[in-house]
Amino acid sequence: MVVRRTSAVVAALATATALVALHSPVEAHDRGPRPSPRPGPPAAADWVAEGAGGAVSSVDADASRVGLAVLRSGGNAADAAVATAAALGVTEPYSAGVGGGGYFVFLDGRTGKVTTIDGRETAPAGITRDAFIDPATGEPYPFTPELVTSGVAVGVPGTVATWAEATRRFGTRSLAANLRPATTLARRGFVVDETFRNQTLDNAERFTAFDETARLFLPGGDAPKVGTRLRNPDLARTYDLIARKGERAFYTGALARDIARTVQRPPKNPNSSLPAPPGSMTTADLARYRVTVQRPTTTRYRGLTVHGMAPSSSGGTTVGEALNILQHHRLAPGRHLARSLHLYLEASARAYADRAAYVGDAAFVHVPTRTLLSRRFAAARDCTIDPTTAAPRPVPAGDLDGSGCRTVSHEERPDTENESTTHLSVVDRWGNAVAYTLTIEQTGGSGITVPGRGFLLNNELTDFTAVYDPADPNRIEPGKRPRSSMSPTIVTDRGRVRFVLGSPGGSTIITTVLQILVNRIDLGMSLPEAVAAPRASQRNTPDTTAEPEFIERHAERLAPFGQTFVPSGDSFTSAAEIGAAAAIEVDRRGRMLAVAEPERRGGGSALVVRPAHHHR
Repeated sequence: MVVRRTSAVVAALATATALVALHSPVEAHDRGPRPSPRPGPPAAADWVAEGAGGAVSSVDADASRVGLAVLRSGGNAADAAVATAAALGVTEPYSAGVGGGGYFVFLDGRTGKVTTIDGRETAPAGITRDAFIDPATGEPYPFTPELVTSGVAVGVPGTVATWAEATRRFGTRSLAANLRPATTLARRGFVVDETFRNQTLDNAERFTAFDETARLFLPGGDAPKVGTRLRNPDLARTYDLIARKGERAFYTGALARDIARTVQRPPKNPNSSLPAPPGSMTTADLARYRVTVQRPTTTRYRGLTVHGMAPSSSGGTTVGEALNILQHHRLAPGRHLARSLHLYLEASARAYADRAAYVGDAAFVHVPTRTLLSRRFAAARDCTIDPTTAAPRPVPAGDLDGSGCRTVSHEERPDTENESTTHLSVVDRWGNAVAYTLTIEQTGGSGITVPGRGFLLNNELTDFTAVYDPADPNRIEPGKRPRSSMSPTIVTDRGRVRFVLGSPGGSTIITTVLQILVNRIDLGMSLPEAVAAPRASQRNTPDTTAEPEFIERHAERLAPFGQTFVPSGDSFTSAAEIGAAAAIEVDRRGRMLAVAEPERRGGGSALVVRPAHHHR
């Protein structure tokens, strides 16, 4: 779907901007004049909600309503986040679910402490460095659809363990209680929209390769029609099992045996031409799986504290490094906008160069997180930026010595992260907050549904560098988590939540989060404007990938800086979205502004417990 600003969205944005004007200033950090609200009559804006008592934002209305109900019933942000995520496993099964993994960032409203849960999938113990090589040819399997649609691409799922750990550590309700609304939703079904039908049709070849996937998502040989109800009683039974017996029911016993068997012998339709190479995952791999609870990355920016996800995610280090570089410059709208966007793109290119050179799973490789987030290193990287001219790309990585403007050579490798992920943001009445990004990687993951269990398995192992290189921090190894760009982020002001945000989008997640923060903090936009604004993603590539509207608005003014762009879709009329953010802002008086996407991924859903201005 092309990201076009329709008249309805223009009107909705005008209404939202006018009604959230009190949230617009970032106290003591604003740059330049406030933009005037765009003209237009009031219009529906389910993507913006303002009020108090708690807030939820996600890509899906059913899931956001589940989270809101938990908040209203007395659950806290962690409870609501788990419940919302479980509901997304029903309504967004091609983006998330118990067959995948993710990253959970939690802010304790009482203490101000931020804790993260790394629920990223792991490589099975039996994986080999040549796992992605076709033994028949000696060459790597073609990436799409062959490698992504395979058992060898499936990592040990971490989502259920994440939900259990988050509930135990932060929640106030049981895991069973948090799963109950999603279980009911799976039984009753959800109404299919155009986005879901199109995603199904786009994956029809892969889905028909597996009878169980075709039975569930291609009933009668066609994708479910828009407006019909899709039920998933198998998933409801899986949720019931986890609710009754806890997370170990997923990682041991009959369900674990079903998962391992499906990975080792993908139940392929014999008429399919896809090879579906088998994986090596065993029940022992599942039984050994553990989440990692760790401290966040932390960066100070314009007087605010930005908390992100440490490795195995590259989100926290890359967003943080780019912000540290931008800290050396005054960014502003108006006549300074072109220069500000140029600096945003140049800072992003350098942060991505360092991501590729140095970031992987810190349990397996040394990741210089402290250096990457240091002011000294940022200064050394900033001194390679010309404020008037784009550097030839790819730019080299920075020298970790951090002195002068020295760089080091590093071989750039293609990034294979896929775009289908989902994010949710929650704040409760006690000031607790959650930013949670979860995924099964490719739209539809591996395409393999565990028979009788109602969920798709991930293809996360394709996030490892395809060709093994012992010098690559993201090389494939048994038990290792592949590097991710997922960037769930919580921004605090004096220990209190200010912004909660994140997005799907593969390797563009980092730039989506970075650009929203720059839009909101530096470029004079309200949060709804910052989320709706057209996006550009510079990932240390010769041209910057950008949404068509960004090119239309900004390419000419950035041309004198030497910035060049390619549209993010195949053409100006094809799918061209970058990300699908979900964000919440809390002002110093505790008023909450929840914002989802107005158009991307079909539009999202933002809700608050006690609405002040919630537009329908």
